[in-house]
Amino acid sequence: MKIVSQIKEPINMEMELFEKKFYESMSSKVALLNRITYYIVNRKGKQMRPMFVFLTAKLLNNGEVNERTYRGASVIELIHTATLVHDDVVDDSNKRRGFFSVNALWKNKIAVLVGDYLLSKGLLLSIDNGDFDLLRIISVAVREMSEGELLQIEKARRLDITEEIYYEIIRQKTATLIAACCSLGACSVKPDSEDVETFRKFGELIGMAFQIKDDLFDYGEERIGKPTGIDIKEQKMTLPLIFVLNHCSKADRKWLINSVKNHNKDKKRVKQVIAFVKENGGLDYAVKKMLAYKEEALALLETYPDSDYKNSLILMVNYVVDRKK
Repeated sequence: MKIVSQIKEPINMEMELFEKKFYESMSSKVALLNRITYYIVNRKGKQMRPMFVFLTAKLLNNGEVNERTYRGASVIELIHTATLVHDDVVDDSNKRRGFFSVNALWKNKIAVLVGDYLLSKGLLLSIDNGDFDLLRIISVAVREMSEGELLQIEKARRLDITEEIYYEIIRQKTATLIAACCSLGACSVKPDSEDVETFRKFGELIGMAFQIKDDLFDYGEERIGKPTGIDIKEQKMTLPLIFVLNHCSKADRKWLINSVKNHNKDKKRVKQVIAFVKENGGLDYAVKKMLAYKEEALALLETYPDSDYKNSLILMVNYVVDRKK
């Protein structure tokens, strides 16, 4: 966590104020809702998304942020939280970041309604303040996230994912939200400027690298230790596997597809798949792609003057590919 607090340093003040504003933005007249939102706020993660918003805004605006920046960060966090609450229902998951999920404590019906409530609070926060440019960025992100999830479900059934389709899935599912954070930060202080698109692209590249890093965890890189094979058990097509499927013999391909489709609960078989993917260059290829996205993201920052905020964003990009979990 040391690196995270280092990244946060130039925006510590903003993040503290943001937490207050974020909690206020959730408030309701319904006691049950307030109890649940209080629970959600108190088990927050690293808060990477608002960090991206504030760092981008401060980088572009001589270290200054405004009320739109706080609202942008609150909206993205409200909508992101709504999608997490809904995700836990969809995945029938009882835990989130080591705590019980909302659906585990209050059942699915309440969890879905809470997710809907948070989504509407996010939209209204923008509408009530006339932030239609910010609202557009967020709405596009929500649409793309839903499409990405559904595209993944559609393709997973057939296990015929090409590398191009894989990139499209992770761009929509993961990268689009980080892209929205960075473009929101830019748009809050420099609306209608080219910086909004530059930082959207910057966030998208980080998001792509982030997801490939997640794929690699499934194979247990040397630093992380044991491979988990969870993605294989869930029949998720990740980049190392896709690469090997597209570059192995017909017989091996048949064995791999059969393993993932019909023997994904067999621990021994999953281990064999992991070993086969490693031996055939799947991990090396994925690492190479991840680092290419990282370099492309860093190159976009080069044209901006040096500052603490730029240094934090560089640290953030490196953290995404170097993190241990």
